[in-house]
Amino acid sequence: MRWTSEELLLVNEVGEFLFLEAECFRNLAAHRLPPHHPRYLDLKSKHFLGDGTSNVPIELLATKYRTRKSFLDGFTKLHMFVVTLRCDHSCHYCQVSRVSTNRTRYDMSEETARRAVDLMFQSPSPALKVEFQGGEPLLNFDVIRSIVEYAEERNQREGRDLEFVVTTNLVPLTDDILAFLKEHSILVSTSLDGPDFIHNANRARKGNDSHEITIRNLERVRQALGHDRVSAIMTTTKASLEHPREIVDEYVRQGFPAIFLRSISPYGFATRTGEAARYEMTEFLSFYKVALDRIIEINRSGLDFTEIFAQILLRKILTPFPTGYVDLQSPAGAGLGAVAYNYNGEVYASDEARMLSEMGDESFRLGNVHTDSHAEIFGGETLRSLVAASILETLPGCSDCAFVPYCGADPIFHHRTQGDVMGHRPTSAFCLKNMSILRHLFDLLRGNDPFVRDLFTRWATGVRLDRQAEVIA
Repeated sequence: MRWTSEELLLVNEVGEFLFLEAECFRNLAAHRLPPHHPRYLDLKSKHFLGDGTSNVPIELLATKYRTRKSFLDGFTKLHMFVVTLRCDHSCHYCQVSRVSTNRTRYDMSEETARRAVDLMFQSPSPALKVEFQGGEPLLNFDVIRSIVEYAEERNQREGRDLEFVVTTNLVPLTDDILAFLKEHSILVSTSLDGPDFIHNANRARKGNDSHEITIRNLERVRQALGHDRVSAIMTTTKASLEHPREIVDEYVRQGFPAIFLRSISPYGFATRTGEAARYEMTEFLSFYKVALDRIIEINRSGLDFTEIFAQILLRKILTPFPTGYVDLQSPAGAGLGAVAYNYNGEVYASDEARMLSEMGDESFRLGNVHTDSHAEIFGGETLRSLVAASILETLPGCSDCAFVPYCGADPIFHHRTQGDVMGHRPTSAFCLKNMSILRHLFDLLRGNDPFVRDLFTRWATGVRLDRQAEVIA
């Protein structure tokens, strides 16, 4: 990839990279680079050239490649249970077609729940993660309780590494629910879009008190379960774009160690309200860069605080290890890494595929827990086609891109936005976002700021700062 008029970025199959002068690159490509050239050993150490008969460098490359693709081991690990579509919020950017709280026919039944659990345990994965989603999943807590108890009972025989997480707005939280979450070591994920004026505007509910309730119940969860047992996610809306620093500061103020700066998704209610089309990806990228600058500034002050999307990319850039983030995998994680069981037993390749179904598009329905076997659901033509359409190394516009080892494919997103599971890279918002952020991270990595390089290395390797400062007042 040409970086400047005089310099190129070289990346090999396992993600090792090197910036190289244009003249040196031309000599390398023409096999004219002499062994005494000052860049020769750099290129050799990064596996861009070989000059001997030993197979060791090739075997080392193969080991690194297997390591990067090891996310495929064990098949499907994340199992999302949509236990209800009911919700008491009317979030403008909601990706699902939520329904009012009194419409219980949109709740998952215990029979459907048990069949989904039985299907989940047919996955060969030694680790299974159950994520409860909605709507607001706590509105159907009896079924959550049933799923947890049945899964744990089955796991007495199975011996899997079993984990539970509930994604909730925290409003229906009771002491009994908290006690159950603690007893069964269930993680909690909530939403926090920033300070009250942004959060309440984005996550509307009667009384305009969403932020107040979230913060109050956040503290209840932390006291009952532990500070590290609850996390939060944010979604960037039009209202968020002018306040990147304030949003980051709110996460710090509320004691979170990290933030995931997410762009809006073109599904469900967000499409009906027009929220998904209210800003361009270029606007989000400007927001992201300002927010990342603020996060770096916070770290300079001595407080350890991470941007998670950058951390995922940096782990791919600076280490040979994969991440569990299914949106940046090749082949894509839809079905292979994650699957969604809808309230009615329908099985979808991802949560986004389930969201599309609520919009009338059943393109990525894999089957139903009541009528189809594991082999039919996970070995059928729908999932096979998704896999074939999401191997970056074979896709037009991706196969010769320097960022292939770091990026991913999202066939469901491209189907929704471009009408084609493979997508058209020059007009893809997914491609624009990932390429722009990757370029920005590379520029920061090779800049003249050793603190940033050290910080990014710590994010990539998971090593935290050895000192803490006071939380921003």
